[in-house]
Amino acid sequence: MVLDQQRSKRKETGARYKRQHSKRKEALGRTPTLTKVDKDRAVSKIRTRGGSEKIRLLRSNVANVYDSKAKKYLKAKIEMVVENPANRHYVRRNIMTKGTVIKTDKGNARITSRPGQDGVINAVLV
Repeated sequence: MVLDQQRSKRKETGARYKRQHSKRKEALGRTPTLTKVDKDRAVSKIRTRGGSEKIRLLRSNVANVYDSKAKKYLKAKIEMVVENPANRHYVRRNIMTKGTVIKTDKGNARITSRPGQDGVINAVLV
């Protein structure tokens, strides 16, 4: 099944819109990556519109953490997901998205990158 990001064929009332066209490449949607806490595993690059590329990160247990007091980046081991504003059920499943608070060996940190699209986990100590 193709995920579609265009307007619904039906109005809020249930009536149909008059002019419709078939599914197009520009309205393509993809299934979410749902990056988990585990040993590293990256998926091959995905070509996007305009020839750009996305690297999908399926699993990772290492994050680049920025310490604002020392003004340095540290490589920290991820232990677990503490809080996820995207979906409260992601905490139980250890799924990481942007804005997720993770517990590391350096302390709690908030993820600032998009692991499912950047292919790396960058975070800032909280």
